[in-house]
Amino acid sequence: MIAIDLGSNTFRAVDMDCNSLERIAEYEKIVRTADGLSESGCIGEDAIARIVQAAKEAREVLDFSKPVTAVATEAIRQASNGAEVLDVIEKKSGLKFRVLTGEQEAGYTQLAVKARLEKLGIGSDSFVLADIGGGSTEIVFFREGETRMMSFSVGIVTIAQRYKTPETIERVLKAEMEPIQKWVQTRRMEGFDASRFVATAGTPTTVAAMKLGMDYASYDAQKINGVKLLRKDLSLQLKRLLALDNAARKRLVGVGREDLIVAGILIFDKLYEILGAGEAIVVDDGLREGVAIAECKGLKGDEIF
Repeated sequence: MIAIDLGSNTFRAVDMDCNSLERIAEYEKIVRTADGLSESGCIGEDAIARIVQAAKEAREVLDFSKPVTAVATEAIRQASNGAEVLDVIEKKSGLKFRVLTGEQEAGYTQLAVKARLEKLGIGSDSFVLADIGGGSTEIVFFREGETRMMSFSVGIVTIAQRYKTPETIERVLKAEMEPIQKWVQTRRMEGFDASRFVATAGTPTTVAAMKLGMDYASYDAQKINGVKLLRKDLSLQLKRLLALDNAARKRLVGVGREDLIVAGILIFDKLYEILGAGEAIVVDDGLREGVAIAECKGLKGDEIF
């Protein structure tokens, strides 16, 4: 089973074994779907070309004779030309993408994260999940089968491109993330617990990799799953990142991400404050794995969301 996630920054594909629910092979490439979206409201031709190229490369890595499910998220949701973009991608690559709602995106991601926590032997009966994407952040509270989830238009690409510098981003984040804070407060008044904080997507996994001494080329998802990050780890790695020149930063976090991870770390840090969390458990599995699991198990609708 192949699942593809066209995110606001990254094209991620996985070939999953439906028996073990583990990856057979995977492909990932930075495509910066949302590049310039905050200014123009549209997805540009350069981004479309990068997505089509990534789709072609994925076909060389993965076995596309298998069933394929491809989904798109916040950048396509926001873009005024989103439908036209997906038509072009389908004509040029053969891939037909389905646009997810924010709630659907959160539901699939929670499915993958819960499965990984169970495999790690970490309690999965109650947790709060943050999925920090390029164009949006999803927050999910899970408590003994009961779920509350919401998608917010705060992402590392849109925030980085709108506010440019770390200093400006720090100044505006309180206001930008106030809807998250209010929503979290309401969920906690309903009795949902934020003591087990789980984080997924590129920023948490990158910070975890940096903490373990990895760079972009040596990244190992299996070593990342289950890593615990203290809030102070974020400030330490942010200082390290800002001290590097641009070439060294690219080697560390990947080409096309060097100007985004700083914004991601600042958003991530603010989530610690909002949730009152001291540490986060990092999980590499995300939307693409959740889509693959759902397809493998034949899950639909209310079984996921």
